[in-house]
Amino acid sequence: MKNIINASFVEEMRKTTANMYQLGWDERNGGNISYLLDTNEVAEYLDLNEVKRIIPLGFDAAPLIGKIFIVTGTGKYFKNIDADPENNLGIVRIAADGQTAELLWGYSDGGKFTSEFPAHLMSHMARLSVDPKNCVVMHCHPTHTLAMNFVHELDERKFTHTLWEMCTECIVVFPDGIGVLPWMLCGTNSIGEATAEKMREFRLVIWGMHGIYGAGKTMDETFGLIETVEKAAQIYMLTAHLPRINTIRDDQMKELAEYFGVDYRKDFLDG
Repeated sequence: MKNIINASFVEEMRKTTANMYQLGWDERNGGNISYLLDTNEVAEYLDLNEVKRIIPLGFDAAPLIGKIFIVTGTGKYFKNIDADPENNLGIVRIAADGQTAELLWGYSDGGKFTSEFPAHLMSHMARLSVDPKNCVVMHCHPTHTLAMNFVHELDERKFTHTLWEMCTECIVVFPDGIGVLPWMLCGTNSIGEATAEKMREFRLVIWGMHGIYGAGKTMDETFGLIETVEKAAQIYMLTAHLPRINTIRDDQMKELAEYFGVDYRKDFLDG
């Protein structure tokens, strides 16, 4: 059997979490990632009949029974994942009861998955219902995106429109816009349910005064969505207090979206 440390999905988690930490998106134990894996690929590295522990989920994840995820651990720092993946990551399978997860590998110090794993699973269910190829849910605290929460209206249309104006690529990268939630208590099923509802419509969801959730088919796609939002938010925060002489007009954004053949939120543009 192959060494799990060499698995491509473990390597992706190690590189991505290290990158996110270096960018300042995941201070201390802030942020979490869950990655839906291919069962056959996991079987090349692990005995799927060997369950190390059973961990309660705290909600009914029946639609995901049998699905396997690699997930960051609760209380774990992204800066430590690359050096010690077996302690800071875990691979779990949603058990037949839908209420628990079977630990197949990781959390070697006796820990468990992030407290926001139920919210991740709810978002996975929502995204899979509209995009069967969705695999990744990522949560982090990008600095400028978070700063923008305090000085910009937390309105989906207005927030998206402002970001679209900041960089030419924005309407092409996230043409479906950004969902926005008000401040809510994190780590609860309530915020998970509210996020999942938004995820049926958006691949990106702002948690007011907290951070952002992103979802995608691959780690690169999901990271790239958040990265593009963060760049646009940075430009906004650098220029918001200055007189604006130039902007990307709505007709130009429409031209961009139609040229690149993306299905954009027409109701988020004027006219």
